[in-house]
Amino acid sequence: MKKRAQFDHVSLAFETPKGRLNVVEDVSYDINDGDFIAVIGPSGCGKTTMMSMLAGFQKPTTGKVLFDGAPVTGPGPERGVIFQEYGVFPWLTVKQNIAFGLKLKANRVPDAERDAICDHYLSLMGLADFANSYPKHLSGGMRQRLAIARAYAVKPQFLLMDEPFGALDAQTRANMQNLLLKVLAAEGKTVMLITHSVEEAIYLASRIVVVTARPAKIKEIIEVPFPYPRDESIQERPEFGELRSHIRQLVMDEYRAQQAQMRPVSFSE
Repeated sequence: MKKRAQFDHVSLAFETPKGRLNVVEDVSYDINDGDFIAVIGPSGCGKTTMMSMLAGFQKPTTGKVLFDGAPVTGPGPERGVIFQEYGVFPWLTVKQNIAFGLKLKANRVPDAERDAICDHYLSLMGLADFANSYPKHLSGGMRQRLAIARAYAVKPQFLLMDEPFGALDAQTRANMQNLLLKVLAAEGKTVMLITHSVEEAIYLASRIVVVTARPAKIKEIIEVPFPYPRDESIQERPEFGELRSHIRQLVMDEYRAQQAQMRPVSFSE
């Protein structure tokens, strides 16, 4: 299977007034074409930094981040990014938001084709009735649907998602997970998802990368045993519960290690 992306002995560190801060340390793994990778670990461990390097927003201190065999030197249209904060333009309508990337030089398409692409994703994401509405009139879940539609419209080869459903209530989050599975079944894509939810990682991903407390290292890479297509019934299976317990324990061990490294604060200081 084709390697879509690679982390090759990647480390990233920052110089701070208090000294060198190691954020990611000697991370190596491959992401194959069609993989759905979920990255999970303690808060502040460096998960988003790993994604940021693949997106081209940050450069590693040492090692190489590769996309299609070439070093990542900056952002590119072949890598779509979706953030927790929705990332939509409030001054544009829903349809104009989806069309935005299609008007940029790197992705420019004729007007008729652009309209057809927008209409396709409006329908696929259940937003057709809101094409002329502005984001302020949409619920949180609808705004995230819009963000996904806009990312998909420019036909990226890879979708990078940083806690995309983290700000949503439980029911909306579950609905968005099911919608994402539906879109992936229809459209395909290689995906990297950053999440704090063990259940979300198991439900959506084909592989889960568990990382340590900062500096982020690979603790374990887990193959998820459930074939696609999936629905919520897999969450009732004993194997799902066993895998959830295993991953929770891995993450909890890292939380404890993180807490143990913290110096107690004295209120007299």
